[in-house]
Amino acid sequence: MSSHSPDPAEDGSFMGLALALGRRGLGQTWPNPAVGAVLVQSTDRGPLIVGRGWTQPGGRPHAETQALRHAGAAARGATLYVTLEPCSHHGKTPPCTDAIVAAGVARVVSALEDPNPEVRGEGHARLRAHGIAVDVGIGAEAARRAHAGHIRRVVDGRPHVTLKLAISADGKVGLAGRKPVKITGALATARVQLMRAMHDAILIGIGTALADDPLLTCRLPGMAQRSPVRVVLDSGLRLPLDGQLVHSAPMTPLWVFTTSAAPPAAEQALRAHGVEVIRLAGSAGGLDLSAVLRQIAARGITRLMVEGGAKIAAAFVAADLVDEAALFRSPNAIGSDGVDALEELPLVALTNSPRLTMRCGEVLGADRLELLERA
Repeated sequence: MSSHSPDPAEDGSFMGLALALGRRGLGQTWPNPAVGAVLVQSTDRGPLIVGRGWTQPGGRPHAETQALRHAGAAARGATLYVTLEPCSHHGKTPPCTDAIVAAGVARVVSALEDPNPEVRGEGHARLRAHGIAVDVGIGAEAARRAHAGHIRRVVDGRPHVTLKLAISADGKVGLAGRKPVKITGALATARVQLMRAMHDAILIGIGTALADDPLLTCRLPGMAQRSPVRVVLDSGLRLPLDGQLVHSAPMTPLWVFTTSAAPPAAEQALRAHGVEVIRLAGSAGGLDLSAVLRQIAARGITRLMVEGGAKIAAAFVAADLVDEAALFRSPNAIGSDGVDALEELPLVALTNSPRLTMRCGEVLGADRLELLERA
């Protein structure tokens, strides 16, 4: 075993690296969390990284086994830094705890206990039972953000919801008559594309689909394969068959949520184009957002980005289903006849919500990004 005594600064630094590695998998690992892992060996010249890994696309292999494979025999006596408690149960792969024990790892530094009922402390307990030193909590706040989707899904049965809004200086998101308009500049657009790549799914309402004919893929160079699942709320199945969304369904998954009253012929036509149509019991106001989110989570989605439009955004705010908000603010005004950011709700219902606090702000050219998160 390593004789190296723990150094809090060193632990924090290597956990920071593990978190950075784990973020590579965001949007790609659902239904599993995007975990990062680093193996560090103590040497006469100081700590040496001997292995690193992150959860692979589709959720397997796990980060820990990737790091152990990378390290090989050098894992014996090393410290493993991992952003979430190693799994202790047999799923589609053997438990990571067994691999850690077999590799002879001396110490495990874990950022968080996994709230998954199948793990929840059992992984840490199993490691300790085999004589491995276990420290929990280093980097916990950053890890909670990184694993917010996984935590929300296993605790509340819904995905973590990020609401994205591009807002003019006078609080508008569109022109009169719901005509689309370019609000923010190139840097903000690139940031939105990156956000898409780091979410499992992206959601819009049928109004936005009809007005904009969007594609909703990740348009950053070389990252089309990182595009999220596209979700459209369409209680009457009005989504046009000749639009970009339906046309691209065979390449990038498209899920359309509708009510039990929607016409069967429209469903058949969409299915013939490769669209997955999901019927839910409707209400007088259309689809129940909580029911939609439960179904999305049941299909494995952990991180959902809500992109529009004003009616959908207001509905998520009113239902207290916004966990994070990304407000891209332009210095340019649209005019009093433009579409308000939140239909029939003042923008302060979001920005001054007691549920949300400002996390940080960032300048993106002429625009400004404000990030709010659930308190």
